[in-house]
Amino acid sequence: MSKKLVTIKEVVLTNNCPECYSKEGLRLYFKQKVIDTKFYKSITSKISHEIVCKTCNTIIYPVKWTDDIERVFEYQKKAFIPKKASTYLKKTLWWVAIILTGFIAIAVIIAMYPNL
Repeated sequence: MSKKLVTIKEVVLTNNCPECYSKEGLRLYFKQKVIDTKFYKSITSKISHEIVCKTCNTIIYPVKWTDDIERVFEYQKKAFIPKKASTYLKKTLWWVAIILTGFIAIAVIIAMYPNL
């Protein structure tokens, strides 16, 4: 089973980085959790966010956000539309279901007609 956060939206911020003071490196990422197994793939409703500076290669945690970054984040958070939570059943699960249904049907027939 694989659980990972997939980037849904990337926003380029023009604010100064609190670490290196560059105005060109800040990126805001909105990510959504995806669970992938042999039988299904599920997009969950769990959303996370992260601000990264590409200039100094650091993650900017909320403790270091300036008021300007906070305002831009709140605006982008309101504008962000996540993907709908959904589950996609893979072919493997369908084949297992068909085989199990066949075995159950055979068991029921044998139970109903023991003299066959």
